[in-house]
Amino acid sequence: MFNQIRLRAWSEGLRSQPSLPLRVELWNGQRFDFSPDPPRVTVRVPRASALRHLLSPSLYKLGRAYVEGVIDVSGRANDMIAVVNALAANSLAGNMRGALPALGLDRLFGAIGGALGDALGDALAGSHTRKRDAQAVRYHYDVSNEFYGAWLDPNMVYSCAYFENGNETLAEAQLKKIDHILNKIGVRPGHRLLDIGCGWGALAIRAAQRHGARCVGITLSDNQARLAREQVARAGLTGQVEIRLQDYRDVGGQFDRITSVGMFEHVGVRQLPAYFRRMATLLTSDGVAMNHGLTSTSPDSHGVPHGGGEFISRYVFPHGELAHLGTVIKTMQEGGLEVRDVENLRRHYARTCALWTDNFEANSERIKGLTDARRFRIWQVYLAGCTHAFTHDWISLYQIVCGKAGRDPAALPWSRRYMYAQAGRRPCSLKTLLGMPGRSSVAPLPFRRARLL
Repeated sequence: MFNQIRLRAWSEGLRSQPSLPLRVELWNGQRFDFSPDPPRVTVRVPRASALRHLLSPSLYKLGRAYVEGVIDVSGRANDMIAVVNALAANSLAGNMRGALPALGLDRLFGAIGGALGDALGDALAGSHTRKRDAQAVRYHYDVSNEFYGAWLDPNMVYSCAYFENGNETLAEAQLKKIDHILNKIGVRPGHRLLDIGCGWGALAIRAAQRHGARCVGITLSDNQARLAREQVARAGLTGQVEIRLQDYRDVGGQFDRITSVGMFEHVGVRQLPAYFRRMATLLTSDGVAMNHGLTSTSPDSHGVPHGGGEFISRYVFPHGELAHLGTVIKTMQEGGLEVRDVENLRRHYARTCALWTDNFEANSERIKGLTDARRFRIWQVYLAGCTHAFTHDWISLYQIVCGKAGRDPAALPWSRRYMYAQAGRRPCSLKTLLGMPGRSSVAPLPFRRARLL
């Protein structure tokens, strides 16, 4: 009886809000529609005990209930995310400041919700030992190479693509991203390049093939390292590209160029000065580095309410944290690096995540055969949630070019024009890149800034 009273109050409150394309089906045959139009999302509550997740829907509760199979949700992933946002905003627990907490992406990975308190945040800040970082990376990346191959581009590039014109395929845009990075840092023949968090090796292979660099790629993922070495051998670059299973803190030597693409999110905000100090130590006196990574758009870096951050930390990226752009620049300087160029690629990541989401849904039956239902649901929600978060400026992505601080300014380029000198070149085929066959909202923002030069 009590649940029925709460259910009636909840449904009446929801109907007082703008129309929501949602249908709720209960275990007893009751059905509630919240729009005169056909529902795009259906939530099925199979037993009375599961009703609490819907009636008092913190984002962590809803996400956990779906992932663990306590409730069932059907519909396109993007529609599911939109409905979750609306339910959270109209929750009996109170309205949220914005829809970002739908997946906790404001401090993606590390912003643990207010309910967990600052003490837990402080504990996580000290959790970035070599062992724990390796465990966190392997949890996320060592699902299986086949799993990632089902929705990434053929080169297995798992980071923001670069859409120079906006009409590129995902494969083309990922190749252009790699070229954009290598052009920005000015890779030349004979340069020694370190790729921190090398993934499946595409950037190191490209730098060796196209620019004649001698590359070292490091990762903590066994699966990535194994496949990357196979790709290097297939491309005939075994003597030019080395893939290591190694922590960045254990790398020695000097490098002319360093890239860190989608990796520093795993470092931890409090460890960033030491991370960038290590990067500066590894860089030659005239070297150039690039940090390409996610950032929070919350200047005060407060935790996310309603448990959204807890969902991400528990199910997607354990022990990860995002810093605000200002914090990244500050800690770079503390680490002995001078920032030379900053570019916002938020629009590009919104498009990248949208294409990943489309690929994931188009190949859903194959993916279900590659993993369990729980992990499938985690990634279904996560990818669509990232699209939503980038589109609405709740998280962002910046490429930051830097070098050792204190250098004579005469050694620095006068302008950014060199970064786009090859922008009009037709990219080589994916087959050339890896020796394998290829397959082929934020709209007001320009895709590229070459027009400014």
